[in-house]
This record gives sequence, C-alpha cells and structure tokens, in this order.
Amino acid sequence: MSTGDGIARLRALLAAEARALLAVNASDRLWQMPFAAALATGLPLLAGAWFGNLEHGLVASLGGMVFLYCPHTPMSHRMVLLLAGAFGMTASYALGMLSHLVPALMMPMLTFIAIVVTMICRFYQLGPPGSLFFIMAAAIGAYTPTALAEIPRMVGLCALGSLLACVVAFFYSLLSLRLRPADPVRPLPEPGFDFVVFDSVVIGVFVGGSLALAQALGMEKAYWAPISCLAVMQAQTLRALWTKQLQRVLGTALGLALAWALLLLPLDAWRISLVMMLLTFIIEMMVVRHYGLAVLFITPMTILLAEAATLGHGAGAGLVAARFADTVLGCLVGLAGGVCLHGPRFRAVAGGALRRGLGKLSP
Repeated sequence: MSTGDGIARLRALLAAEARALLAVNASDRLWQMPFAAALATGLPLLAGAWFGNLEHGLVASLGGMVFLYCPHTPMSHRMVLLLAGAFGMTASYALGMLSHLVPALMMPMLTFIAIVVTMICRFYQLGPPGSLFFIMAAAIGAYTPTALAEIPRMVGLCALGSLLACVVAFFYSLLSLRLRPADPVRPLPEPGFDFVVFDSVVIGVFVGGSLALAQALGMEKAYWAPISCLAVMQAQTLRALWTKQLQRVLGTALGLALAWALLLLPLDAWRISLVMMLLTFIIEMMVVRHYGLAVLFITPMTILLAEAATLGHGAGAGLVAARFADTVLGCLVGLAGGVCLHGPRFRAVAGGALRRGLGKLSP
C-alpha cells in the first residue's frame, strides 16, 4: 500500500469518527417531559432552600431521578414501573450509605448492586438510562459521610424524593397521554443467560474494579469513576462503545469548564436549586439527540448534586481536576470491559465458566 493510500484511509477514518461524534439524532420527545423532570428533581431542592437545609434537599433530589425512567406506556404500567424504580433507588442509596461505614465493603457492595440492578433492568427490558442512576445513587451514598444514627433519616429523604417524582410523573402522564397515545406494553422476551446474567456479571465486576482502582490510586471521593465506567459499558456494540467513550471524555472536559465557571459564581441555596433545574431541563432535551452535548451539562449537574452542600469548603480547581481524572479512569476501565463484553473468545471462555459455576441456576 502506497503512502498516498495510507493517508487517504486515515482521512476517511477520521472523517467517519467525526461524523459519529457530531451526529445529532432526531427526537419526538415532548418538551413537557424535561420540564416535569426539572420539577421532580428541583422541588426537593427548593424545599431544602426554604427550610435552610440544602443537604437534605440534595438527597431527596437524588431520589427524584427516578422520574427519568418514566416510559410512554399506559398509566397503570408506568406507575407500577416508577414505584418499583423508587424502591430500587432507595435501596441502592441505602446500601451505598451502609458501605461507607466499612470502607472495605464499598467495592464489593457496589459490584453487587451493579450486578443485581443490571440483571433486573435487562430482565424487564428497561430502556435508557438503564441501571445508571441506581449505581449513581449507590456511589454517591457510599461517599456521603453520615453517622449510623442519621442513615434512616437520609434514606427516608431519598424515598420521599422518589415518591414525589412518582406524583410529578402521574400529573405529567395525565397531560402527555392527552397529547400522544401511549405505546403498547410489549411482552417480555425469553430471558437469555448471556444477555441477563453473563453481561450483568461482567459489567458489575468492571464497575467495582473501576472503584477499586480509583481507591488504589488514592483518588478522593471517586464516585464518578464507576458511574463513567457503567455509562460507557452500556453501549450495545463495540463501535457505539468507542463513540460513547469519546463523547463522554470530551463532554466531561467541556462540562468541567462549565462547572468551574459555575463554582466561581456566588451560589446560594436558591441559585443552586434553580441552576440544577435548568441543567436537568437542558439534559433531558439533549440526551436523546446527542449524548456528548448532554454530558456537557450532566457533569456540572452531578458535581452540584454530590458536592453542593460543601461548596464553600474546598470546591474549585481541585474538585474539577479530580472529577476529570475519575472520568478518564472510569472510561478506560469501561472501554476494557466493553472489549471483553463484546469479544467472542472472552464470552465463550468466561461465559462457559460462569455457567458451570452457577450449575443448576443457569437456564
């Protein structure tokens, strides 16, 4: 092959990568959905600002993320799904908080949660964002310093936030079902061992491994590494996984610049609440169109969600740098996990070993 042919192939490859990174998807999402999502996550923050306790509002807002799982199915189906999601969100946060009491349990607990939640999401064919926000709740809970006596209160706040999100979803559904007919509830396909069990175990192991690696490297509050790892591994193909990793790293880099700019502003509890509601609205408008652009706003929103209660105590350049390091580490581990997950040889060897290990439990 001549030098000219090599240059032409390189140009074609770079052009294909650019098209994949910049492609914007069409969307028929109602604008009322992002608005309702902003209410579900923002009302607890406004209540926290009103009562002078933003930390409690942030915990309830985390529970409010369950609204993002609202499907466009009939009312009976969506409310059952959301109430089940509210339980899952609360349980994930509770288990994460309990693991904080014994730091050695953080990695195995997060691995366990990632495996179980991913299995459930795949068994019931739960669409995007899949297990992402359940793992986020567990990871943030694991890095929330709380005395044992305070854990029931914090878990209760997360549960209240989830229930408020269900109430918001109910009233949003009354409107959306008038604007657009509900999608039919499709029967669940036969659960396959590879898709439900094997993939979930691999994802859980790499998510837990990303946290263990972050801890071994001495990263403080490394909750963002497993979240980034999971976000990358959720891609359906190796090509989509590579594109998603690039979009997440680039989007995070730009999002951290936005977060830094926000941290320089004189943010009080009311301003933080309004900023997070605005970010949630933008994210839900963008995420179905372009993942990388959505990550640009997801990054500052997540930083505020996890760190807003301590913004006056060490936030700034160090926080931004730490979150970028967590993201890069999580994406690299997620890429390695994705290569294994989509590798036929790995699936044949590891999948066979897992089947033999589970014995009669495998279908």
